[in-house]
Amino acid sequence: MTKSELIAELSAAHPHLNARDIELIVQTILSEISSALTRGDRVEIRGFGAFIVKKREARQGRNPRTGSAVTVEEKTIPFFKAGKELRERVNGLTGRKS
Repeated sequence: MTKSELIAELSAAHPHLNARDIELIVQTILSEISSALTRGDRVEIRGFGAFIVKKREARQGRNPRTGSAVTVEEKTIPFFKAGKELRERVNGLTGRKS
């Protein structure tokens, strides 16, 4: 699902809201998540999951085309960990007791 598809679905589900307002809300939420990750903060949305920033150490890699050794610098990457409720819904386990 793309951002424009999300906005269209939300607009259809909430016809009393203006599409521009929905677009602003979605953009604001995504912007705040991005800002928090840029600061190195963790963003947790209960029932959905958590966005965190992980650090990858520098390492020696290989160029897949030539096979020569390449130095890969240290970097930070955004990482998403799905929450339990989301994992269960995706796996079709909602409503079942373990």
